[in-house]
Amino acid sequence: MKKIAEVVTRPIGRIIAYWTVTIFLAISISLSGIGQLMRFGGNVDVVTHIGFPLYITNILGAWKLLGVIAIVIPGFPRLKEWAYSGIFFLMTGAALSHAFAHDYGDGGFHMILPLFYAALAIASWALRPKSRKLF
Repeated sequence: MKKIAEVVTRPIGRIIAYWTVTIFLAISISLSGIGQLMRFGGNVDVVTHIGFPLYITNILGAWKLLGVIAIVIPGFPRLKEWAYSGIFFLMTGAALSHAFAHDYGDGGFHMILPLFYAALAIASWALRPKSRKLF
């Protein structure tokens, strides 16, 4: 465990950790956003089961894709701050919406997955290099 901490504190280790977490977050959120925009799989059932109108998939899917673009492209540090906070609030809001609707999914999947994505967003934000920070 100490070995991992030493690697992450080194600049190259931190950069590798940042890009690993960020790419995983970007791919996951992008696939989720595309699935919502195209209404693949259980996206329709998941949204309507908790009482949201179906058009919300268009809004959420578009926000997810725009957030990923903002995080991944170089520059625009203020936009990145907004994108990270947007993804965090989107994912924690999804988990809470499912909790309030008593729709936990198999093994709590509808709560665990969005909270995992929120944790990835926090990790990516915390590990980002100075060139991607506002201050």
